Amino acid sequence: MGLVGQAKLAYNLPHDVIEEPCMTKALEEAFREASALPAVEQDALAELIKAEIASEEEWDKAFAASHDVLERLADEALADHRAGRTTPLDPERM
Repeated sequence: MGLVGQAKLAYNLPHDVIEEPCMTKALEEAFREASALPAVEQDALAELIKAEIASEEEWDKAFAASHDVLERLADEALADHRAGRTTPLDPERM
């Protein structure tokens, strides 16, 4: 999950919330602080932000495209559990 998804979870926002594009106060402040950095660091930060946004978009596409597969795997896992073919997970033994 990318930063956008993590932020939605942290602020308890649904993933399908559609909002008008705007810049939050927190992002404005971060950009204001970043504008004081040397140009090379600003460019590096810009590339990181763009890469994170692209990653989030790819994750969303991949997850949307895998819904049927994930549903089938979940059904199989539940069937295995109900049939007694699973064992409790012991974190101490991992």
